[in-house]
Amino acid sequence: MFETGSAKGDYSAISKYADYTDPDTKTRIVQVTYGRSQTTEFGNLKALILDYVNDGGVYANQFQPYVNRIGFKPSLATDAAFCKALVDAGTSDPIMKKSQDDFFDSKYYNPAHSWFLINGFAMPLSLLVIYDSYIHSGSILSFLRKKFATAVPSHGGDEKEWITNYVSARHTWLVSHSNDLLRKTVYRTQCFKDLIKSNNWDLSQPINAHGVMIS
Repeated sequence: MFETGSAKGDYSAISKYADYTDPDTKTRIVQVTYGRSQTTEFGNLKALILDYVNDGGVYANQFQPYVNRIGFKPSLATDAAFCKALVDAGTSDPIMKKSQDDFFDSKYYNPAHSWFLINGFAMPLSLLVIYDSYIHSGSILSFLRKKFATAVPSHGGDEKEWITNYVSARHTWLVSHSNDLLRKTVYRTQCFKDLIKSNNWDLSQPINAHGVMIS
């Protein structure tokens, strides 16, 4: 819901934001962001497309010429044929949907779940918070962990206290971020703050995810 506006995820969702910082010019440039859980052109989009091509996707031939261009300047955001192929594959090809499911699990959910287990967490809301940090920011952000002293459960800390503090630190970071696009994503942490306030640690109560009720 946070990523595409759909509780089930929109496999064809494509967006174009100036949210990639060009290491050469130090300026933000537009990039393609795509799929059920939204992976970026200068991030892991090439890996997803390679998986899809290798899986024998219906649109594999359309993507083949782009494989070695994804992740390099200039952005493909203005390439109408590439963007159309993304939308068409996500809309009509079951192979793309399976490729995305496998890809997002491999790149984001599985590492998040491993971190959750290794560090002694057990509650569904904790996993949701941790997974969202991975899908949105790539990991549990170390600089945010330094903003509070609570240890993770595996080191004797209180699980609810750690999650509450991490959500609060991440919320403050997003609210005050210099990047307007990141400031606009504060609804994610606000959702978690509301779940914590309502003591919905097992996620048994309906969840208001950016204005949509999920039960």
